[in-house]
Amino acid sequence: MNNPKMILVKHTAEFARQAADIFADTLRKKPDCLLGLATGTTPLPLYRELIARYRRGELDFSRARTANLDEYLGLAPNDVQSYSHFMNENLFDHINIKRENILLLNGMAKNAEAECRRYENTIHDWGGVDLQLLGIGQNGHIGFNEPADAFILQTHLIKLAEDTRRANAKLFKALHEVPTQALTLGCGTIFAARKILLLAAGQNKAEILARAFYGTVTPQVPASLLQLHPDVTIIADEQAGEEIRKHLLLEDRAM
Repeated sequence: MNNPKMILVKHTAEFARQAADIFADTLRKKPDCLLGLATGTTPLPLYRELIARYRRGELDFSRARTANLDEYLGLAPNDVQSYSHFMNENLFDHINIKRENILLLNGMAKNAEAECRRYENTIHDWGGVDLQLLGIGQNGHIGFNEPADAFILQTHLIKLAEDTRRANAKLFKALHEVPTQALTLGCGTIFAARKILLLAAGQNKAEILARAFYGTVTPQVPASLLQLHPDVTIIADEQAGEEIRKHLLLEDRAM
């Protein structure tokens, strides 16, 4: 097993700064890097910090490329609930990234299997993901890889777990509006990223974060696969890192 780098922070500003530093380092070392991006409320402070640094002239995205983790099936790119719209509104419209360098899944694809192949092939043709940003679901999902009997390796169509739909319902007017299916990078494609940055915030993530990184590696907790990755950094706020902190204290006492 590999030990991930744990960064536990007290304030949102520090949370964003630490994550942005990792992005900045990747861009500095490889200006044409492929950044794997995530949606949701957790990465928003990071995206705001990246925009601020770009406006100050500290970051240049002109050669960078991006690939998003997932997209709801049945939502058009201009739908306000789509992840394409989310990324445009919260990052892409505010930095100097070229539109041809943005890779997004098409939630309106008539052939989901063909769309998944297109996505997988493009990531391969672009040389693979250099830095993959992740969140973690309350059931341990990464991307939309839900608990299952086996790790699904490549980009695929997934039926969303009901607890995932309920967790995401806060961004919709009602639960019934949350799509029941999505397209997502597979666990293998995520794992193939050269570096992984996982962000976690809130008390509701504390238990699953500890299970993912101190429990058994199992597809029932998809994020647990990251225990085997050689370069993982976790940034968690005080609440999300509560259980992790206990494990770190035990490790210190054992040394």
